[in-house]
Amino acid sequence: MKHHAWRLATGLTAAASALAVGVAAIPASASDDEYKVLVVGETLGFRHSHIDETTEAVIAIGEERGFTVDVWDSRQPELTLTSTPFTSAEDLAQYATIVFASPVDGTNNQDPARPRLLNDSELTALQGYIRDGGGYVGLHAATDTMHAVPWYSQLSGGSARFASHPAQQTATMRVESPAHPSTEMLPAEWTRFDEWYNFTSNPREDVHVLITLDESTYNPGRDAMGADHPIAWCHNFEGGRSWYEGAGHVDSSYSDPVFLAHLTGGIEWTAGKVSGGGDCVTFKEVDGIVTSLSTGSNRAEKLGGDVADYLDRAEAAADAGDHAGAIKVLKQAKGKAHGLQDGTLVEKIADLIEWQQALV
Repeated sequence: MKHHAWRLATGLTAAASALAVGVAAIPASASDDEYKVLVVGETLGFRHSHIDETTEAVIAIGEERGFTVDVWDSRQPELTLTSTPFTSAEDLAQYATIVFASPVDGTNNQDPARPRLLNDSELTALQGYIRDGGGYVGLHAATDTMHAVPWYSQLSGGSARFASHPAQQTATMRVESPAHPSTEMLPAEWTRFDEWYNFTSNPREDVHVLITLDESTYNPGRDAMGADHPIAWCHNFEGGRSWYEGAGHVDSSYSDPVFLAHLTGGIEWTAGKVSGGGDCVTFKEVDGIVTSLSTGSNRAEKLGGDVADYLDRAEAAADAGDHAGAIKVLKQAKGKAHGLQDGTLVEKIADLIEWQQALV
């Protein structure tokens, strides 16, 4: 504990010093109300060296931004809780968000007999916490744990799980959602050295992609994903908020002011302390709301069909890069949605408009 305290006591750790520079784009109001964050570094398989640096960085961010941190990681005995925090959804409710810092458990062989990060009762606690509005931050190998638990893979990113990675190298990322609180401080093209994951599937259909990898700028290896390679994303999931960044393997990430500002935005967005840029809405999410409003009345069916048609047209325009056209159609959808008298639907369409406006 003395070593850790010495590094943090004066506020001059690399993470804290970098943070002071890197989070200027995040509103000061985000730190007005103190809250708690849980960092999960517990591992049952390969252990990433960055976990200690991640933990200290999040603690330093908390000191700067107004939250306290609990740690669950038996390999950091001076910091860890004495027992699992995943006892119940009610106990987890003390945390505004939970950071999964590469907690690999060795289940990528899909063997159901192999111990996993969370057992059945702990998983139930996490599910209840998310469904009650909790936050989830996944870093790097957070997609390389609980491989045989489909619900967790959906939470971490539309069923995309870690598949492989080439040698560590420099690559260029491209920001796709530039107005989100976790990306508004990033350059449009962000070049850095890291370990670049290939995933078992492309999560785009289920998540709001924040950043993609340009595979032409590095050697992606045998499991290359091609022209569309999401690397960071977020989504609203079963009542909670999920944010994932596939970079962050190298220890130096956690003294990089740009990366720390990006991470801070992810923590604060999942904690519900900041918003913007469309708040990670997806067309699929809004389509689901329209479908759920089907009441059987002719009027509601007609309005719902009109809204669904507008959403399909707007999504096609957005996919084609015609963001101005998408906005025009979405405004028509929003007008029709008022007739369904559902505030959530109107709000979510407004989020789609805000997202697309940032891309014009």
